[in-house]
Amino acid sequence: MAETAAVSTPFLWEGTDRKGNKVKGKSLASSEQAVRADLRRQGVVPSRIRKQRASVFSGSSKITTGDIAIFSRQLATMLAAGIPLVQAFEIVGNGHENPAMQKLILGIKADVEGGSSLAEALAKQPLYFDDLFINLVEAGEQAGALETLLDKIATYKEKTEAIKKKIKKALTYPAAVMVVAFVVTTILLIFVIPAFEDLFQGFGADLPTFTRMVIDLSVFVRTNGWILAMGIGAAIGAFLYFKKRSRPMRHFLDRMSLKTPIIGPILQKAAVARYARTLSTMFAAGVPLVEALESVAGATGNIVYEEGVLKMRDEVATGQRLQQSMENTDLFPNMVIQMIAVGEESGSLDEMSAKVADFYEEDVDNAVDNLSSLLEPLIMAILGVLVGGLVVAMYLPIFKMGSVI
Repeated sequence: MAETAAVSTPFLWEGTDRKGNKVKGKSLASSEQAVRADLRRQGVVPSRIRKQRASVFSGSSKITTGDIAIFSRQLATMLAAGIPLVQAFEIVGNGHENPAMQKLILGIKADVEGGSSLAEALAKQPLYFDDLFINLVEAGEQAGALETLLDKIATYKEKTEAIKKKIKKALTYPAAVMVVAFVVTTILLIFVIPAFEDLFQGFGADLPTFTRMVIDLSVFVRTNGWILAMGIGAAIGAFLYFKKRSRPMRHFLDRMSLKTPIIGPILQKAAVARYARTLSTMFAAGVPLVEALESVAGATGNIVYEEGVLKMRDEVATGQRLQQSMENTDLFPNMVIQMIAVGEESGSLDEMSAKVADFYEEDVDNAVDNLSSLLEPLIMAILGVLVGGLVVAMYLPIFKMGSVI
């Protein structure tokens, strides 16, 4: 079944139902014959079937975590309204603007129609649905409360996605401005400074030291620019390669990021928020604590916290309280540990974890907003120093000549 779904294609069809009414829709199948057979089973006589063509205006063909979060909410809403599962997939899939997401949803629908449970169908798409998602869906199917669990999954995905967007916002803006500053400085060094250099050659006087340094830098960039570009490109490529494939390097980068001034505390709060939100969602679904902690570890978004939570899981499995195991990691603030302790003692661990998540999610929001306000003048100052410094260096000889005259 997984292979069939992998090669399936979306088809648009028109026809008439058993009552003679005209109907149309979209189906995912391996061939036109398969679509006809499926429609006949539904009592539809097809009059026209054609492959759906991809449009350049149909949106991105890449499936993002945001797409999965929206899909979770749509499916939860459909089931809560009493719509059957297969029909809900049909509605959500056919209405999606992203062709890749549409194909994914209709492929899952085909697996469910073929007799697979929803958890089994989702498990065939590990790139888009993690163990936490699948475990919660499986728990919902077994308990007969799939719509309730899907609602919890949707809330969880929306909250974690909001945190990720906040963190990206905090990091992307200064990075983008610095890239622009680098490009502008490079353009000045390659195209603008040489024009001034030709002008200064006719002065017949020594240039100021600062001006001479900038001209020498311009000559170096023009002479060895391609070597620098290749070196920088190779360094970035090697960094991304080893960051993705080397666990020790990821561990080093994640640990250093937590210790970075200003950004580090925000990343720590985000990791704690994801830990608490995931723990609350898993525990509320009735997943045993030891099993829940394994999924929680992968959801923290930081390898340091991931290893810490896995160590907690091993300690809890031997009978130690969650509060004590959290203290042993030295990764969680005292307030979080105490609230978890209260939740353990009162039997409301899911509620206390949710309160911790709410608090830290709001704290991350405020921290990111404050960071943006602080970085704007700093970035403007850096731009002023870079660009303004080059301009001043070029006009110093002119100012010197004016003073002599």
